[in-house]
Amino acid sequence: MITIVIVILTALTSVLAFRREELFHRFDLSPARIVHQGQYYRIFTHAFLHVDYWHLGINMLVLYSFGSYIEGRFAQMEAQGQIFSATFFYILMYVGSIAVASVSTVTRYRNQENYSAVGASGAVSAVVFAYILFVPLNKIYFYLLLPIPGILFGVLYLIYSSYMSRRKGDNINHSAHFWGAVAGFLFPVLLEPALFMDFLNQLLRR
Repeated sequence: MITIVIVILTALTSVLAFRREELFHRFDLSPARIVHQGQYYRIFTHAFLHVDYWHLGINMLVLYSFGSYIEGRFAQMEAQGQIFSATFFYILMYVGSIAVASVSTVTRYRNQENYSAVGASGAVSAVVFAYILFVPLNKIYFYLLLPIPGILFGVLYLIYSSYMSRRKGDNINHSAHFWGAVAGFLFPVLLEPALFMDFLNQLLRR
Protein backbone atom coordinates (compact mmCIF):
# COMPACT_ATOMS: atom_id res chain seq x y z
CA MET A 1 0.00 0.00 0.00
CA ILE A 2 2.77 2.46 0.92
CA THR A 3 4.58 1.62 -2.30
CA ILE A 4 1.48 2.54 -4.31
CA VAL A 5 1.15 5.81 -2.40
CA ILE A 6 4.79 6.69 -3.14
CA VAL A 7 4.35 5.79 -6.81
CA ILE A 8 1.22 7.95 -7.13
CA LEU A 9 2.76 10.88 -5.23
CA THR A 10 5.96 10.74 -7.29
CA ALA A 11 4.04 10.49 -10.54
CA LEU A 12 1.84 13.47 -9.66
CA THR A 13 4.72 15.72 -8.59
CA SER A 14 6.82 14.72 -11.60
CA VAL A 15 4.05 15.35 -14.11
CA LEU A 16 3.31 18.69 -12.46
CA ALA A 17 6.99 19.63 -12.82
CA PHE A 18 6.90 18.61 -16.49
CA ARG A 19 4.32 21.37 -16.97
CA ARG A 20 5.91 23.89 -14.61
CA GLU A 21 9.64 23.97 -15.17
CA GLU A 22 10.26 26.33 -12.28
CA LEU A 23 9.50 23.44 -9.91
CA PHE A 24 12.65 21.68 -11.10
CA HIS A 25 14.77 24.68 -10.17
CA ARG A 26 13.04 25.04 -6.82
CA PHE A 27 13.20 21.40 -5.69
CA ASP A 28 16.04 19.66 -7.59
CA LEU A 29 19.21 18.33 -5.98
CA SER A 30 21.45 21.39 -6.18
CA PRO A 31 24.54 20.76 -4.02
CA ALA A 32 25.67 24.40 -4.14
CA ARG A 33 22.30 25.64 -2.86
CA ILE A 34 22.20 22.94 -0.20
CA VAL A 35 25.69 23.66 1.13
CA HIS A 36 25.93 27.42 0.67
CA GLN A 37 22.31 28.49 1.06
CA GLY A 38 21.07 25.89 3.52
CA GLN A 39 18.27 24.57 1.30
CA TYR A 40 18.43 21.11 2.85
CA TYR A 41 14.92 20.14 1.73
CA ARG A 42 16.35 19.56 -1.75
CA ILE A 43 18.06 16.43 -0.44
CA PHE A 44 14.60 14.82 -0.31
CA THR A 45 12.41 16.74 -2.75
CA HIS A 46 14.54 15.91 -5.82
CA ALA A 47 13.49 12.25 -5.52
CA PHE A 48 9.90 13.18 -6.37
CA LEU A 49 10.87 14.79 -9.68
CA HIS A 50 12.01 13.16 -12.93
CA VAL A 51 13.52 14.27 -16.20
CA ASP A 52 10.83 12.81 -18.47
CA TYR A 53 8.11 10.17 -18.67
CA TRP A 54 10.58 7.41 -19.53
CA HIS A 55 12.72 8.18 -16.47
CA LEU A 56 9.59 8.33 -14.29
CA GLY A 57 8.06 5.19 -15.76
CA ILE A 58 11.13 2.99 -15.33
CA ASN A 59 11.71 4.09 -11.74
CA MET A 60 8.08 3.65 -10.73
CA LEU A 61 7.76 0.27 -12.45
CA VAL A 62 10.81 -1.05 -10.61
CA LEU A 63 9.65 0.47 -7.32
CA TYR A 64 6.21 -1.10 -7.63
CA SER A 65 7.64 -4.48 -8.66
CA PHE A 66 9.99 -4.80 -5.69
CA GLY A 67 8.47 -2.48 -3.11
CA SER A 68 5.35 -4.55 -2.57
CA TYR A 69 7.50 -7.56 -1.69
CA ILE A 70 9.59 -5.55 0.79
CA GLU A 71 6.44 -4.22 2.42
CA GLY A 72 5.33 -7.82 2.89
CA ARG A 73 8.65 -8.85 4.45
CA PHE A 74 8.57 -5.90 6.81
CA ALA A 75 5.03 -6.90 7.78
CA GLN A 76 6.37 -10.38 8.64
CA MET A 77 9.11 -8.79 10.75
CA GLU A 78 6.46 -6.76 12.58
CA ALA A 79 4.36 -9.89 13.19
CA GLN A 80 7.42 -11.65 14.59
CA GLY A 81 8.17 -8.76 16.95
CA GLN A 82 11.41 -7.76 15.21
CA ILE A 83 10.15 -4.25 14.44
CA PHE A 84 7.27 -2.25 15.89
CA SER A 85 5.85 -0.94 12.61
CA ALA A 86 6.34 -2.20 9.06
CA THR A 87 4.96 1.03 7.61
CA PHE A 88 7.25 3.26 9.67
CA PHE A 89 10.42 1.37 8.84
CA TYR A 90 9.56 1.00 5.16
CA ILE A 91 9.08 4.74 4.87
CA LEU A 92 12.25 5.31 6.92
CA MET A 93 14.22 3.06 4.58
CA TYR A 94 12.89 4.84 1.51
CA VAL A 95 13.39 8.38 2.78
CA GLY A 96 16.66 7.55 4.51
CA SER A 97 18.10 6.02 1.36
CA ILE A 98 17.28 9.21 -0.54
CA ALA A 99 19.46 11.11 1.91
CA VAL A 100 22.26 8.53 1.93
CA ALA A 101 22.29 8.38 -1.86
CA SER A 102 22.65 12.16 -2.01
CA VAL A 103 25.62 12.58 0.33
CA SER A 104 28.42 11.83 -2.13
CA THR A 105 26.78 13.97 -4.82
CA VAL A 106 26.39 16.94 -2.51
CA THR A 107 29.98 16.57 -1.33
CA ARG A 108 31.46 16.22 -4.81
CA TYR A 109 29.52 19.02 -6.50
CA ARG A 110 29.05 21.44 -3.60
CA ASN A 111 30.92 24.23 -5.41
CA GLN A 112 29.42 23.68 -8.87
CA GLU A 113 26.48 26.06 -9.14
CA ASN A 114 25.22 24.61 -12.41
CA TYR A 115 24.99 21.00 -11.21
CA SER A 116 21.54 19.60 -10.50
CA ALA A 117 19.91 16.17 -10.38
CA VAL A 118 16.43 14.71 -10.00
CA GLY A 119 14.97 11.23 -9.68
CA ALA A 120 14.12 8.48 -7.24
CA SER A 121 16.82 6.11 -8.52
CA GLY A 122 18.77 6.07 -5.25
CA ALA A 123 15.71 5.09 -3.22
CA VAL A 124 14.55 2.62 -5.88
CA SER A 125 18.01 1.01 -5.81
CA ALA A 126 17.62 0.67 -2.05
CA VAL A 127 14.34 -1.22 -2.45
CA VAL A 128 15.86 -3.55 -5.06
CA PHE A 129 18.86 -4.33 -2.87
CA ALA A 130 16.67 -4.97 0.17
CA TYR A 131 14.96 -7.55 -2.04
CA ILE A 132 18.36 -9.07 -2.91
CA LEU A 133 19.17 -9.34 0.79
CA PHE A 134 15.96 -11.27 1.48
CA VAL A 135 16.04 -13.53 -1.60
CA PRO A 136 19.49 -13.34 -3.24
CA LEU A 137 18.88 -16.24 -5.62
CA ASN A 138 15.55 -15.07 -7.00
CA LYS A 139 15.77 -13.96 -10.60
CA ILE A 140 15.96 -10.29 -11.56
CA TYR A 141 15.59 -9.26 -15.17
CA PHE A 142 18.82 -7.62 -16.33
CA TYR A 143 17.84 -4.73 -18.62
CA LEU A 144 14.28 -6.10 -18.31
CA LEU A 145 15.22 -8.99 -20.62
CA LEU A 146 17.76 -11.43 -19.18
CA PRO A 147 16.81 -13.25 -15.93
CA ILE A 148 19.81 -13.65 -13.60
CA PRO A 149 20.13 -14.40 -9.86
CA GLY A 150 19.64 -11.30 -7.74
CA ILE A 151 23.06 -11.59 -6.14
CA LEU A 152 24.74 -11.57 -9.55
CA PHE A 153 22.64 -8.62 -10.64
CA GLY A 154 23.63 -6.81 -7.44
CA VAL A 155 27.36 -7.35 -7.92
CA LEU A 156 27.22 -6.24 -11.57
CA TYR A 157 25.11 -3.24 -10.65
CA LEU A 158 27.55 -2.05 -7.97
CA ILE A 159 30.59 -2.54 -10.19
CA TYR A 160 28.96 -0.69 -13.07
CA SER A 161 27.68 2.16 -10.87
CA SER A 162 31.08 2.59 -9.22
CA TYR A 163 32.89 2.61 -12.56
CA MET A 164 30.50 5.04 -14.22
CA SER A 165 30.54 7.33 -11.21
CA ARG A 166 34.32 7.70 -11.50
CA ARG A 167 34.20 7.99 -15.29
CA LYS A 168 31.55 10.74 -15.35
CA GLY A 169 30.69 9.87 -18.91
CA ASP A 170 26.97 10.71 -18.90
CA ASN A 171 24.33 12.73 -17.10
CA ILE A 172 23.21 9.89 -14.81
CA ASN A 173 23.94 10.13 -11.09
CA HIS A 174 25.57 6.71 -10.73
CA SER A 175 26.90 7.60 -7.29
CA ALA A 176 23.32 7.88 -6.01
CA HIS A 177 22.56 4.46 -7.49
CA PHE A 178 25.56 2.92 -5.71
CA TRP A 179 24.99 4.40 -2.26
CA GLY A 180 21.25 3.93 -2.42
CA ALA A 181 21.83 0.24 -3.15
CA VAL A 182 24.23 -0.09 -0.22
CA ALA A 183 21.76 1.64 2.10
CA GLY A 184 18.92 -0.64 1.03
CA PHE A 185 20.97 -3.78 1.60
CA LEU A 186 22.16 -2.72 5.05
CA PHE A 187 18.95 -1.21 6.41
CA PRO A 188 17.09 -4.48 7.14
CA VAL A 189 20.29 -5.93 8.61
CA LEU A 190 20.46 -3.04 11.07
CA LEU A 191 16.90 -3.83 12.10
CA GLU A 192 17.55 -7.59 12.39
CA PRO A 193 21.21 -8.70 12.15
CA ALA A 194 20.18 -12.36 11.74
CA LEU A 195 19.02 -11.47 8.23
CA PHE A 196 22.62 -11.32 7.05
CA MET A 197 23.27 -14.89 8.19
CA ASP A 198 20.10 -15.96 6.42
CA PHE A 199 21.38 -14.22 3.29
CA LEU A 200 24.68 -16.10 3.51
CA ASN A 201 22.95 -19.40 4.20
CA GLN A 202 20.84 -19.02 1.07
CA LEU A 203 23.99 -18.49 -0.99
CA LEU A 204 25.83 -21.41 0.61
CA ARG A 205 22.92 -23.80 0.18
CA ARG A 206 23.19 -23.14 -3.52
